[in-house]
Amino acid sequence: MTDLSTLPLIVLLPICFLGGLFIGYGYFRALRETANLIVGGGKPLRAIVLTLARISLLATGFFIAVLAGGLALLAALAGVLCAKWIILRRMQEIQT
Repeated sequence: MTDLSTLPLIVLLPICFLGGLFIGYGYFRALRETANLIVGGGKPLRAIVLTLARISLLATGFFIAVLAGGLALLAALAGVLCAKWIILRRMQEIQT
């Protein structure tokens, strides 16, 4: 297995940022679906499974980023925050 901390930063940081975008998009989509299930009276088991899946996805992504170092973790966090901004922006456009 490749040690992630040996990759050059110019390669590692964009990969971690894009990974954070992917993870964040999945996390916030699952969060929106869970909220829709709760409000709409959907199946509670599905809401629980979605909650556990999104938390484990986020934890796994951040754990992999931690193995790559502190800057990689910050890049992944920036990706997650950008994904949150994108999803919220989209929701505002849908509502208006």
